[in-house]
Amino acid sequence: MAMPVRVGQRLAWTLLQAIPTALGIIILNFLFLQLVPGDAAEVMAAESGSATEATMALLRQRFGLDQPMLAQLLSYLTKLAHFDLGFSPRYNAAVMELVMSRLGNTLVLMLAALGLAFVVGVALGAVMSAFAGKWPDRVLSVFALLLYSTPSFWVGLMAIVFFSVHLGWLPIGSKETIGASLSGLDLLFDRLRHLLLPAVSLATFYVAIYARLTRAAMLEAGHQDFVRTARAKGLPAWRVQLVHILRNALIPITTLAGLHFGHLLGGAVVIETVFEWPGMGRLALDSVMARDFNVLLGILLLASLLVIAANALIDVLHALIDPRIKGR
Repeated sequence: MAMPVRVGQRLAWTLLQAIPTALGIIILNFLFLQLVPGDAAEVMAAESGSATEATMALLRQRFGLDQPMLAQLLSYLTKLAHFDLGFSPRYNAAVMELVMSRLGNTLVLMLAALGLAFVVGVALGAVMSAFAGKWPDRVLSVFALLLYSTPSFWVGLMAIVFFSVHLGWLPIGSKETIGASLSGLDLLFDRLRHLLLPAVSLATFYVAIYARLTRAAMLEAGHQDFVRTARAKGLPAWRVQLVHILRNALIPITTLAGLHFGHLLGGAVVIETVFEWPGMGRLALDSVMARDFNVLLGILLLASLLVIAANALIDVLHALIDPRIKGR
């Protein structure tokens, strides 16, 4: 009973620490975006091709862009206190609706890529550590170096050319077949087929990192006293490798995975553009081009909260993996 209580206390303390962090992120994001030249009124005027100074002044007044920076910041914070992310001049819709409509797609892509990278990377790293210094270790090390050196967008483009254009095995673009009217398992399999290439393309870089980190962590853990004791007891080699060595090696790996959760959103911008995946990454890119800073602030805020939540879960996972952490 004590362990769930300690884990709950650890989670509550982590979330409490996240409040000033999130507030600082919100203010910094707002201030940095104010330094970007141009605004939504200028972009809308340029697209219409016939806007006058009076029209632009009316647009800025309508969307509150004519107010001083401090007044805009206070207005934005007040709206946030009421769970209102503001209004998008570009899309003529509430920012909350826009972001939430894309959030699920981006989360699916990020979790699929991170899960794939974690499982494959840890498996490769375990094999590399088991055959350290031998030819399987050297071959997999070269393979990991190639994955680390190859840009994800290039992997995505080559995957489209090979698997979609030449072989015709997998679809190109979107999250499902448009106009197919599928349901049930057919819809699930169709979405998985659309998800496979973007997830693999986004995961390749992180596979290399987790493989190398797992190898190093397992080799280091293999020289610890508790491992020597386990071997002296006559435990099978596979049990020592998985239960004793790999379990302790997961601490730094899961820590890095929590940090990478935020990095994945940056990579998702490129991958979502390449594969026409309807997620927050493409929405963020379109918002930057349109100077629609309300949408961009909403995306940045949500991304920050996701990273904070991911790291809170990693803290809980550490407490479950390593009993020594529970009491800290």
